[in-house]
Formats: sequence, C-alpha cells, structure tokens
Amino acid sequence: MAGFGLPNFGQLTEAFKKAQEIQQNAQALQDELDGMEIEGKSVDGRASVWLSGNQQPLRVRLDPELLSSDQETCEAATLEALRAAYEQSTATMKGRMEELTGGLNLNLPGMGG
Repeated sequence: MAGFGLPNFGQLTEAFKKAQEIQQNAQALQDELDGMEIEGKSVDGRASVWLSGNQQPLRVRLDPELLSSDQETCEAATLEALRAAYEQSTATMKGRMEELTGGLNLNLPGMGG
C-alpha cells in the first residue's frame, strides 16, 4: 500500500550505509587532523604560528629581530600569524569534512532535509 509518506526503503538503506561509512571514517579523519601542522606567517615573515588541523596550538616562532622591536609590532605580527594559521586550519578541516561526507544530503522528513 503506497501513499503513507514513507521514504523509499532503498534510498533509506543507502542513506544509512553512507552514514555508517562516515562514522567509520570520522575517527581516522580526527587523527589525521590532529597530526597536521599548519603554519601561518605574518606578512613580513618574522612571526610564525603552527596549529593542528583541529585548530590546536602547537608552537610559535618569533624572529629575534622582531622580539627586539616594540611590543605593539611584536604583538601585531604574532596576531597576523595566528590568524593566517587559523584560516588555513579551518579551511583544511572544512575541506576534509566535505570529502568525508561526499556531499551527503539525506532529504528525509524530520531530518532537517
């Protein structure tokens, strides 16, 4: 009997299979992102900040010449490097998540589709 508004079971089965694949690969992706070291640099290159693919701070390098400059210059360069690393790290994470989900779109009632 048709007409009960239920999704096609073949589509539903495929959606659940895809969701299981995503879940299985999520931990591997988490480990991959944790292992990444993404460097951001200030425009002048005198400050560098490294973050993981999960935006965890890893290390900072400041050129000795930068350290001998005034505090405002040093802080600005460090902030520039941090912003650059953060932008690269979040873009990397977003890209990898999109690869993992493969553009999954369930479009099932009640599931935000």
